[in-house]
Amino acid sequence: MENVIDLPVRTLPVRTLLGPGPSEIDPRVLQALAQPAIGHMDPAFVGLMDEVKDLLRYAFQTSNRLSFPVSGPGSAGMETCFINLLESGDKIVVAQNGVFGQRMADMASRLGAQVITIDDEWGQPVDPGKLEDALTANPDTKVVAFVHAETSTGALSDARVLADIARRHGCLVVADTVTSLAGSPLYIDDWGLDAVYSGGQKCLSSVAGIAPITIGDRALKKINQRQTPVSTWFHDLGLIDGYWSESGQRSYHHTAPVNSIFALAESLRLVKQEGLEHAWARHCQISEQLVAGLERLGLEMMVDDASLRLSQLSVVKVPEGIDEAAVRTQLLDEEDIEIGAGLGPLAGKVWRIGLMGYSCRTENVDRLLSALEGVLGDLPKASVCSR
Repeated sequence: MENVIDLPVRTLPVRTLLGPGPSEIDPRVLQALAQPAIGHMDPAFVGLMDEVKDLLRYAFQTSNRLSFPVSGPGSAGMETCFINLLESGDKIVVAQNGVFGQRMADMASRLGAQVITIDDEWGQPVDPGKLEDALTANPDTKVVAFVHAETSTGALSDARVLADIARRHGCLVVADTVTSLAGSPLYIDDWGLDAVYSGGQKCLSSVAGIAPITIGDRALKKINQRQTPVSTWFHDLGLIDGYWSESGQRSYHHTAPVNSIFALAESLRLVKQEGLEHAWARHCQISEQLVAGLERLGLEMMVDDASLRLSQLSVVKVPEGIDEAAVRTQLLDEEDIEIGAGLGPLAGKVWRIGLMGYSCRTENVDRLLSALEGVLGDLPKASVCSR
């Protein structure tokens, strides 16, 4: 008989997650995640589904009936919104001021839409004037899409103003709120946002791989009037709605990630327990502590204007002559602190520091600033302070 090898549970390092996502997971959410699995059609789970929908309506500040988590990451939420709203030949205006605006444009193009882009400098919010001009020049536009909180640059766009312009021109509004949900003020109904998606691993401090979305009545009307079937079975809202329906006649669609939804439900309970306005204020106040500390170290923010800067994600310019990857590596290897690198044209030029959800705590700011000061203190002072 062969010897049986006893393999213990694999353990991983305990990190302080201060990058652009994922954020640290609240212990209560971890406890919920670790519960024994039950079936995805179990009556107990069905009851939890109804609670999740109600909690999402609170987090999104909406009364939309169709509010539920997509089984997949934030990009799956993006694809669900786009693939249901767009048909081949539809014209869409997409605002690009970072990586995720570019991803929106790419996704719309792959669906056969006519994509008109408006571009702003990375680190700047979407310019409402450019949107107005694009819609005036393209009166047959059906959809406007933008990123509320651009994770690649740390810039916050004025979703309410952009939505007002789009609706005045008769367009539906798709908004990416992956980084803003529960971290920045967000009012789906009051601002007139029609199809909105987010992610569980940012300010909700839940697990990655779950994407809350909410779909309004105007968007549902367009979906119901489609001339062609939705091109993917998995993301077809008409089919998914049958599974998440509150009619008591739920139909099987797919095996939902039960334990991830346990975790999401607990994270949403924590958001409601704290209160949205308190959560928004906490992100703002602790971000101010971080920015003040970074500036004391001689570091400069990518977004100069504090009113246009995300509280939950600070993008910091790397001083000239500094190996930004080496700094990140040293923080991770010696301090167990993770911060993020730049994306696209900002690769090698910035650090992205996240204070999201459970990660947004004063002790994390203090720990990072102390560690960063030590790492930068090993470098020539002239290089650290040069611009």
